[in-house]
Amino acid sequence: MNTPSPDALVIDQVRKSYGSLQALKGVSFSIRRGEFFGLLGPNGAGKSTLISIIAGLSRASSGRIAVLGHDTVSDFRQARRRLGVVPQELVFDPFFNVVDMLRIQAGYYGCGEEVWPWIDEMLERLDLKAKRDVSMRALSGGMKRRVLIAQALVHKPPVVILDEPTAGVDVELRRTLWTFMRDLHSKGTTVVLTTHYLEEAQEMCSRIAILDKGEIKALETTPQLLARHPFRFLRLKLGNGGALPEALRPLVASELPGGTLELKLETSKHPIGSVFAALRAAGLDIEDVHTRDPDLEDIFLELTKAC
Repeated sequence: MNTPSPDALVIDQVRKSYGSLQALKGVSFSIRRGEFFGLLGPNGAGKSTLISIIAGLSRASSGRIAVLGHDTVSDFRQARRRLGVVPQELVFDPFFNVVDMLRIQAGYYGCGEEVWPWIDEMLERLDLKAKRDVSMRALSGGMKRRVLIAQALVHKPPVVILDEPTAGVDVELRRTLWTFMRDLHSKGTTVVLTTHYLEEAQEMCSRIAILDKGEIKALETTPQLLARHPFRFLRLKLGNGGALPEALRPLVASELPGGTLELKLETSKHPIGSVFAALRAAGLDIEDVHTRDPDLEDIFLELTKAC
């Protein structure tokens, strides 16, 4: 008897080249069953390429991927049956209404009327009940995205990949989606999220991989990732139009509206007290001040050299 795979996804030395361009350079990592996992990276990092290979839409130049122990090439039917992908692009058939399209999608996976109650539940949970008999082409962009989410989940896959699911959508849909996905995750569904809204990844994901230029730059739990760079930010607004002393200028990370400066302080080199002492020595008044710890966006920019 085969032992069930302890991992939901295994990516092993996956490479993908387009001529001389190496989109993926031997990427390897695994995602455990039941994880809420973040796959992050700047545009062109290789995320979409990797997702296409996982989903069977593209073939790796070399390497192996398995979904719950099923190889995506040699055992592709079982692998795809266990996977649901919410694509970034709005792809739909304009000739069907919402409920018919979902039922047809279920049929692709060998599912019949037994999943119709699940379809009705998703229509309810994703606020699509009133649109069930509406043609896909008559829906707004946000409604179409909701249908894509339902379409990816129609066969109840144990592994779900969300590729930029909230790109360009309103706050209501974000809340609806995350409430729904938290509920699925609590019942054991493995969720893989790619997003440019890094606050979503920080809140939702227990572990994060950062991909850049086809390589994994970091793979850690979210708390470990946030703690890996020992620095803090100090926001200052100086009174009377004062100018920051020249010695402190190299610490300026950004200049914000209203004359506020944000300084990036390495904990071991630049204690906050020394900054205040330099300001006092220069005879400067502080009108407003507060500190903040680095968030995922700060770490992301550090790792991908985008700052």
